Amino acid sequence: MITLNPVSDQFRKLLATQVPEDCFRPLSPSHLEDPRGNYVGMKGIVLAPRTVDEVSTIVRLCAEHLVPIVPIGGGTGLVAGHIMTNGPAPVILSLDRMKAIRELLPQEDVIVVEAGATLFSVQEAAKEAGLLFPLSLAAEGTCQIGGNLATNARGVNVLRYGNMRDLCLGLEVVLPDGQIWHGLSRLRKDNSGFDLRNLLIGSEGALGIITAATLRLHPRPSGYATALMTIGGSSAALKLLKYAQKLAGSAISAFELIQGVGLDFLSETMPDLRLPFDKNPEWAVLIDLGLHKGQNGDDILLELFEFGLEAGLVNDGLIAQSEGQRTDFWNVREHIPEANRLIGAVANHDISLPLGKIPEFIELASARIQEIAPLRVNCFGHLGDGNLHFNIFPPRAETPDAYVSIKPSVDLLVCDLVKDLNGSFSAEHGIGRAKVEMLQKYGDPAKLFAIDAIKQALDPSGIMNPGADLPNTQ
Repeated sequence: MITLNPVSDQFRKLLATQVPEDCFRPLSPSHLEDPRGNYVGMKGIVLAPRTVDEVSTIVRLCAEHLVPIVPIGGGTGLVAGHIMTNGPAPVILSLDRMKAIRELLPQEDVIVVEAGATLFSVQEAAKEAGLLFPLSLAAEGTCQIGGNLATNARGVNVLRYGNMRDLCLGLEVVLPDGQIWHGLSRLRKDNSGFDLRNLLIGSEGALGIITAATLRLHPRPSGYATALMTIGGSSAALKLLKYAQKLAGSAISAFELIQGVGLDFLSETMPDLRLPFDKNPEWAVLIDLGLHKGQNGDDILLELFEFGLEAGLVNDGLIAQSEGQRTDFWNVREHIPEANRLIGAVANHDISLPLGKIPEFIELASARIQEIAPLRVNCFGHLGDGNLHFNIFPPRAETPDAYVSIKPSVDLLVCDLVKDLNGSFSAEHGIGRAKVEMLQKYGDPAKLFAIDAIKQALDPSGIMNPGADLPNTQ
């Protein structure tokens, strides 16, 4: 394995002769910390280039001098993909100055943006053109398009619009030797060789630096309809989802599963947040419809509620009567992760499962965790695409510190069960550095062989985000 070199004063001086002085930025805590406070990065130098040519120059020099590069976008990732936790002092490459919207083509439903543009800014640009960029994340005001692509971000609208990979037509990427791949295609069909776009999306900076992207836009819905319904459990939720798809078809934008424990956490940590029900239910679903012209959303949701009530799936429900009430419903869902953080988790799991296996997983995992310790489980997530956030917490009035020793047992229990049910231990947050050992343990051997071969072919020196996304690369 090639030994990488730390950033030195000599290398810093060399960089200063090749890139503008304003590329150099002071190192701040945001460059070295993750949102949950679980990881601390290696101190290095921060460079914030303004153009793809400047990125190319920086990468070429790092390749020539074997200096590691850690790309960082909005810094909202939860698996330490943007934080180098050990090794030689790196170049921390910030994309936040590359935030231009290069081109907007409403007639093609296309927008071309630089990697440092925030998700919110892209959403707003699309909105001004009367269109929709449908990726929606809690961190959309901070997260950046480059990071969204590097992690193949998903969010709440995957059921209707797909994930970031489905929303991207082309990329501009600086490869590990400094070459620029000019791949900002607007084509829907292109079978001219290997699909580098899909290879680089989700690679978490381990194969290159994404500097710009061509993204798909969609027609804006003519209106929205939103409901919260209390249900008997995840089996009832799946049956309700199936009937909702029969009624509304592609108009279903989101179908979110919420466990009552999450609502209890909101009551405990955010007493001023308006909760929809007088008594928190054991389970609920949040249903969001983006309506086609001529559809009556309230009628659809009312028919769904009546079906659920007659079938014994639904206990109670609320249909939003205004945009303000719709916002209140979504605020409940979107504040659950923050309430989780305030409570303090023993273990967090971002998993995906075949839809039909979700009830079995929840029942088995919840029961087996109780055999380890009297812990609280908060399960919520994007039921429509099979993505659950299955998080484990200490008993009320206790702290997670008292349960640190059992975290490995909890992780093993959850991930083994996920594998047994043909699921994935990483649904939307990626691998980063936090889950490399899981990838080594649960990844298919042939897939790991191919991943390693691709890494060796494109980045033989291992300078690109070393330690992230790949086993045995640091």
